[in-house]
This record gives sequence, C-alpha cells and structure tokens, in this order.
Amino acid sequence: MLGQIVWARLAQGEVAWAQVALLVGVTAALGTVFALNFTIGHLRAAREQVKRLAAHQERERGARDMHDILGHTFSTMTVQLGLTRRILGSSADVALAVDQVTELENMARTALSDVRATISGYRTLSLDSELAGARMALHAAVVRAELPAATDAVRAELREVFGYFMREAVTNVLRHSDAELCTIRLGPDRVEVTDNGSSTGGACAGNGLTERLAAVSGTLEHEPAPGGGFRAIARGPYPAIYRAPSHEAEPT
Repeated sequence: MLGQIVWARLAQGEVAWAQVALLVGVTAALGTVFALNFTIGHLRAAREQVKRLAAHQERERGARDMHDILGHTFSTMTVQLGLTRRILGSSADVALAVDQVTELENMARTALSDVRATISGYRTLSLDSELAGARMALHAAVVRAELPAATDAVRAELREVFGYFMREAVTNVLRHSDAELCTIRLGPDRVEVTDNGSSTGGACAGNGLTERLAAVSGTLEHEPAPGGGFRAIARGPYPAIYRAPSHEAEPT
C-alpha cells in the first residue's frame, strides 16, 4: 500500500487519495471477514468439544449414580438371600423366611424407585435415609451395628457427600468383610466407618467418591483399625468458628 502511494507520487506527481481510501477500506473489510470466519471456525470447534465433554461427564455421572444405588442394594440383597437360603435349608422356618423375602421385595422396590428418580434427574440423597439403610443392611447381614442416633451434627453442605460415603463404606463391609461389628460415628466435618473384620473390609476407593469429596474440599482416608479390622474416614473442611460436638454411636 505504501509502495503504491510512493510510486503514484513519483510517476504521476500526485496521489488519488480517494482511491487510496477506497483500497484501504476494501482491504480492511476483507481482513475483517477473514478474521471473523477464522474466529467462527474456532468457536464451532470449541462448542463441539464442550458438547462432547458434557456428554462424557453426564455418562460418568449416570454410571456413578447407578453404582451408588444398585451396588449397595444388590450387596444387601445377596447377603439376605444367603440368609434366607440357610433358614430354609436348616430350620425350615417358613415364617422367618417369608419375612426375609418381604424385606427383599421392599429393597427391590426402593431400588427401582431410586433408579427411576436418578434417570429423571430428581434424586437427592439423604444422610438420614442412608443411616437407616445402613442399619437395615447390617441387620440383614447379622452384623452388630453401633450407629449414631441422629445426623444433626453434620454440616448441611457435607450431608449429601457423607451419605454417599456411608453407603459405599457399608457396602464394602458387607461385600468384602467377615465383620461381626460395624461402627459409624458422625461429626460436623467427618464420618467414620469401622469394622472388626478383615483388614480390607471397608476400603472405599474409586467409583466417584474421591471426586465427590474433592468437590467440597474433602478428603478420604482408609487404613487398618487399631486392634484389627478396618477404618474408613471422610473429612470435610473444618471452619474454625464451628465447634459442635459429635454424636456418639449407640449399639443397635
């Protein structure tokens, strides 16, 4: 552009500034069009990438929720079916076996409702319901339980993730441990599940639990318990101004 102006000045003695302005305008317009096309292409690619990531995260969330719902329920049902089989095979106590089958029917209905609610996107986990579920599952497995009387001490923002932790920990006690006693203790920023079974009974690994805790700045610990057994602990961030006492477990 500058070269053309110099050439016109030297060759013709004057510059047609109107033509120069027109040329500058056309060049700027073409440059703007090319820049917009380039930007639009990048935005489309970014939008497709976001859609793929969102779909992938939704699939992971669905798989995690299905595991949380069905893993616990099926583990409890398996234990209870084994107990029912032993009852029928040894004592032929039909009434007791019918009670066990009735409990299994109720579990199946609850699991079906949870699956439907999860698919609909309206399922909200309750720490109180998970404590009640742990009580029922441990009772069905003939495991003595020492559980807190209430969940009021737990901070509101940690109640849902602690419910997931409690469900996973109790499921693993039932699935992998030969425990006779399971103890659950709750505090404002922590929940602890301890059993006296094998050293790998209550291990809580994967299945999205670590990610759930990380989302609330929490941590997961699991280790052999003093004196034998296994202990799993979920912790949340502890505000310095909050010093509410934890609920002690009571035998059930």
